[in-house]
Amino acid sequence: MTPDEIRARAFAMPLTSPSYPNGPYRFVNREYLIITYRTDPAALRRVVPAPLAFDEPLVKYEFIRMPDSTGFGDYTESGQVIPVHGPDGQGGRTHGGYVHAMFLDDDPPIAGGRELWGFPKKLAEPSLRVERDTLVGTLDYGPVRIATGSMGYKHRALPEDALRKALGEPGYLLKIIPHVDGKPRICELVRYRLSDVVVHGGWTGPAALALAPHALAPVADLPVLEVVSATHVIADLTLDLGQVVHDYLR
Repeated sequence: MTPDEIRARAFAMPLTSPSYPNGPYRFVNREYLIITYRTDPAALRRVVPAPLAFDEPLVKYEFIRMPDSTGFGDYTESGQVIPVHGPDGQGGRTHGGYVHAMFLDDDPPIAGGRELWGFPKKLAEPSLRVERDTLVGTLDYGPVRIATGSMGYKHRALPEDALRKALGEPGYLLKIIPHVDGKPRICELVRYRLSDVVVHGGWTGPAALALAPHALAPVADLPVLEVVSATHVIADLTLDLGQVVHDYLR
């Protein structure tokens, strides 16, 4: 194999059987349970990287079912997103969400999410399902249950315009890739967006969230002080590639 052939094929590892295909990455009937809660501002300050900043000590805990995702398959995800404001890539600032933690049960989106965008993904066992009159999300890390969220199923409909606007806000990621000597080779703040969003429905209702301590999945380090709101959304969307808005190694 010549150097030119290697360069032409080298978009993911392993070279001869990549863990994921080239995009675009389209998701159909993606289903969210998002529980927004108030937490300890001192705990948030310990994990939100500058130049991002937060206005209120809020966290969005998410359970996401992805039954039809191009190249990634059928999987479930769970984690924490922190509402922040940060660089817009054009010299200004904008509101968005910093992805603090993600746990999922499928290798291609773990590999692709970490390598392409810098999503902080780890292997675990999340679930999202309807139990009679309740939408229930859970997250197990090994045999340990570390998150349980619940919401009354489709109690009140939400306006599609507001849901589409929320899904259109940018996300922020801290992408870290080490050099072969163990030192950081890439350490960047990445901004990304969702596009071509089609909302099939959105609802709200009473909700509860419980987080349990775990040494390697420390979601409870951002403790639940008060549940503020909950949203259940089903939508189609495209996960766009990212843009570097801050390089920590320069």
